[in-house]
Amino acid sequence: MFADVNNGVYECGFAGDQAAYDSAYDRLWAAVDWLDERLTARRYLVGDTITEADVRLFTTLVRWDPVYHGHFKCNRSRLTELPALWAYARDLFQTPGFGDTVDFAQIKEHYYAVHRDINPTGIVPKGPDLATWLTP
Repeated sequence: MFADVNNGVYECGFAGDQAAYDSAYDRLWAAVDWLDERLTARRYLVGDTITEADVRLFTTLVRWDPVYHGHFKCNRSRLTELPALWAYARDLFQTPGFGDTVDFAQIKEHYYAVHRDINPTGIVPKGPDLATWLTP
């Protein structure tokens, strides 16, 4: 999880050359595809309850559309286009202790304003519409 997904988005975003980006992108999407497929048949990643694996994946998924898709060039698909992962992320978001800890505005402000090497203007995008996180 950490190497290919949690850190994989950073390897894409901070790749120093095309070959490094291509390699990181391919590893990331192989892992994301595997996770999306796995979650078609189960509610959580490991077993019948929330585990550390779910918490770790959630922190990446909640940043996917607002930051990683565009800012880090992980742009094959938006989270909202990955049916099982999107349903899983919304389920966790609506679980006490998850969504109530997320501040989308702060997440975007941090990534877009701080990473001046990949966003020299510091402009923070307005979208996406994040209200869909509350749909069942």
